[in-house]
Amino acid sequence: MSEKPNSSAQPSRRPATCAVRAGIAADLHHGAVVPPIHLSATFAFESFGRKGLYDYTRTGNPTREYLANALADLEGGDGAVVTSTGMSAVLLVLHLLRPGDLVVAAHDCYGGTQRILRSLSARGHFEVSFVDLTRSDAGQVVGRSRPRLVWIETPSNPLLRITDLSAVISAGHGVGAVVCVDNTFLSPALQRPIEFGADLVLHSTTKYLNGHSDVVGGAVIAADASLAQELAWWANCLGITGSPFDSFLTLRGVRTLHPRMRAHCENAERVVESLQRHDLVSRTFFPGLRDHPGHDIAAAQQDAFGAMVSFEIRGGFATIERFVGALQCFTLAESLGGVESLIAHPATMTHASMDEASRATAGISDSLLRLSVGIEDAGDLIADITAALDTAAAAIRAPALDASTARDFEGCPAVVE
Repeated sequence: MSEKPNSSAQPSRRPATCAVRAGIAADLHHGAVVPPIHLSATFAFESFGRKGLYDYTRTGNPTREYLANALADLEGGDGAVVTSTGMSAVLLVLHLLRPGDLVVAAHDCYGGTQRILRSLSARGHFEVSFVDLTRSDAGQVVGRSRPRLVWIETPSNPLLRITDLSAVISAGHGVGAVVCVDNTFLSPALQRPIEFGADLVLHSTTKYLNGHSDVVGGAVIAADASLAQELAWWANCLGITGSPFDSFLTLRGVRTLHPRMRAHCENAERVVESLQRHDLVSRTFFPGLRDHPGHDIAAAQQDAFGAMVSFEIRGGFATIERFVGALQCFTLAESLGGVESLIAHPATMTHASMDEASRATAGISDSLLRLSVGIEDAGDLIADITAALDTAAAAIRAPALDASTARDFEGCPAVVE
């Protein structure tokens, strides 16, 4: 029988230590320091009618349990379910609902989350209402709506709006709702929603938890053991649990989570400074800026401001194309949270599944770009983004534009020298 993975967390240990020590030296058979990958699809019964701790990997697997225990420890939960993708984690939470139940969700939550909420609602699985949860009266709106599930995403994707966790969670509990917080953008290294009363915390582990853009996965952490058991039942029933190999790689990423996040955050602050100095940038979205809506709330409920940065530039699609094409250290790609720096155009990439009206309501303009700032040398990142902005700005200032290009810039503000 395989040994039972056990939580490495101790009350006296700090989170960074818990992350590094997750599963370390837990192999009772051979003394392996790093726990082995249990790739077996099935496990032998101890005897007729008597199964061991594991019987089938869809239901339970030692490697996946190491990761689940680590995530529960880091988020302060009672249990966790590791899923095959971030979207399967979303689907798992939605299986707690019944027809007629209402979901109140952040109006600017991730496009994929909006798509599944709208699609399942249209089929009668539940009802959904998208609400600006950053409003000062968000708690009152939640109270009047009396939802079964409140879906929070803070900071939001891609405008990094901040929701007051304590206020909205309290309002949700006041009407008997389950509150789920998507913590993908910060990870438990920077924010732990269960400390503010959240019932569930959701992650696309593809992002910061794995940190290397080589594994797709998700996880749901529950504050309550009974809720964790219900989620585990549904995950097994639906067949959406994560694979052992993906769990092994993600756990390896978790061990470096805290030092990676420090480097990410330090680089992001310097990149923001460079963006604000450039005339082509019309607006920068980053919770660390004192004039960012929700800055004070973010400072109170987060350990740092994260490494996601969004900004708008002048000049239309042609300028965006020139700018992105000139970048060398930022790769045009979806996703986020890897050690490498990425740039995305939400309207045509991450949020393309939202219709134009929904994007407008969420404030996602065609001129918006989103950065996932990596851990490269900060000087190289700043030089790269500055040079690319200069290249794009020079094209606007060029005296001889052909007619088609000139039309792209018609009505756009001139770039100040």
